[in-house]
Amino acid sequence: MDKEAKRAHHDLGGASKFMCEPVDTKPHGLTDFDREVDALRQMLAAKKLMSVDELRRGIEAIPEAEYHRLSYYQRWIRSIADNLLRSRVITQEELQTAMGGL
Repeated sequence: MDKEAKRAHHDLGGASKFMCEPVDTKPHGLTDFDREVDALRQMLAAKKLMSVDELRRGIEAIPEAEYHRLSYYQRWIRSIADNLLRSRVITQEELQTAMGGL
C-alpha cells in the first residue's frame, strides 16, 4: 500500500490531489458564526467541559463525505455538539430545541 493510501481522510498535508490547487494566502475575515463557534470552544475549555484534544478527535471522527462538505468552523461545531452529547452535558432533545427543531 502506498503512503497516501494510509492517510486518514482529514490528513491532507502534502496529499497530491491538493498540491495542484492554489492556496489562498490573502487575509480573510471571520464571519459572526466563526467567532461564535470559537468563543463557545474557549468557554467550554475554560469551564473544563471540553479540551482542544477532544475537539480535534471529534473533527477527525467526522465521516469523510461530511468532513469535506463542511467548512472549517462547521467541523468545529459538529465536534463540539458530538462531544457535549457524548459527555452528557446536553441531551439530543436540548440540542434539537436549541437548533429550532432542525
